[in-house]
Amino acid sequence: MATDKKLITLKTLNKSNVWELQENDVFRIWSAGEKDADMTENINRYITILRSAFEIEEVKVDRPEVIRKYEMRGMCVGLLRVDESNKVKYAIKKRPILRVTDLTYENIRHISAAKLLEVIERNFGGGWDSLSQSIKDIIESGFDISTTTLPKDRLHKPGGLYEKKMEDGFDVLEIPKGLWTEAIFAKEKPEMVKVKMRYDEDGVHFEDDDADSDEDVDIKDDYYKSDEDDDAFDDDKLTEESYRTTYDTDPDELGIEAEEVGDDDDY
Repeated sequence: MATDKKLITLKTLNKSNVWELQENDVFRIWSAGEKDADMTENINRYITILRSAFEIEEVKVDRPEVIRKYEMRGMCVGLLRVDESNKVKYAIKKRPILRVTDLTYENIRHISAAKLLEVIERNFGGGWDSLSQSIKDIIESGFDISTTTLPKDRLHKPGGLYEKKMEDGFDVLEIPKGLWTEAIFAKEKPEMVKVKMRYDEDGVHFEDDDADSDEDVDIKDDYYKSDEDDDAFDDDKLTEESYRTTYDTDPDELGIEAEEVGDDDDY
């Protein structure tokens, strides 16, 4: 997906933005992070994050013929510092997203609509309903999805759903089903803007912040819209609990007799 991302470093690396990296990027940001004072103590965490998007194998036999075998598998070989005095040679390869089971909440926003439909098409040609609900939830977290099944001679009817979706920028996958065709439309969802809340004596302020901050909150467009009826008194919502009052005193001292309150009294 074409998005404006901040430069990724080891310190900002997470299981989502790691999918933006390619093999050479891994060696580059690792080398750039070697000067960090806390590099050594965080190495295991960095490796765990990288393994979520890359196959990583230690090259234990460093000979040209062994390196060639790794390269023939599409792997990139290079050195990664593992402590203050040692560097180890690793072979790494980006994990491919080929099947629907390869889709995760972390990588779904790092593929295009065309790539998504290509992956769905590989799912035995079963169409949208053949996907499990958990896979659908992952897909719909990053894409707007619409489907329709029509006789194949009506699918491309002028002015129909197909034409409208194409005009709206959707990609489409057509799956033949006998005399009918299922069309799956997909379009990337815009990412929600994340902001950081800052409190001071002047009130609450909102600032742009990194998506992986623990203090991030999603702000809906209508967050500050006021409703004229918010403070209105709604008789229909009143219950017996609405009238109940608790006193911290002896009931005998209240001097209130039940018969003084009638059914027709006004409140």
